[in-house]
Amino acid sequence: MEDQLDRIDRNILFALAQEARLSMAELAARVGLSKTPVQARVRRLENEGFIRGYSAIIDRERMGEGHVAFVQVKLSDTRSAALDEFNRAVQAVREIEQCHMMAASFDYLLKVRTRDIASYRRVLGERISALPHVAQTSTFVAMETVKDR
Repeated sequence: MEDQLDRIDRNILFALAQEARLSMAELAARVGLSKTPVQARVRRLENEGFIRGYSAIIDRERMGEGHVAFVQVKLSDTRSAALDEFNRAVQAVREIEQCHMMAASFDYLLKVRTRDIASYRRVLGERISALPHVAQTSTFVAMETVKDR
């Protein structure tokens, strides 16, 4: 599906990823087309699933969620049904910002946001460790975010 994108489509996607609130006129100027064809391309990119949605970038520190921990999770069972059960359960834990299945010595890598280390400890003990099939976790605390795109 990637080969369906030409240079202009890629430029549109890059521009919107950098600043989703661009007007169609501003976007058209950036990619070198007029407004009407850019609107049609954006609509097509949305319909085809290249653009899945738009969101605001929130200052998580100001929201009281500045503590970031990365958690390696090993499961006790990695058959499809167990993986599906874990995947569904992760969706319900608000503090888990990202969840990635890994090809590594562990099964999942979670990005967890909380207020502070004490809050993280509670989330780890009461929510993450209680997820289906969790056998072991290892935590890495971020000291500073250098790039977050």
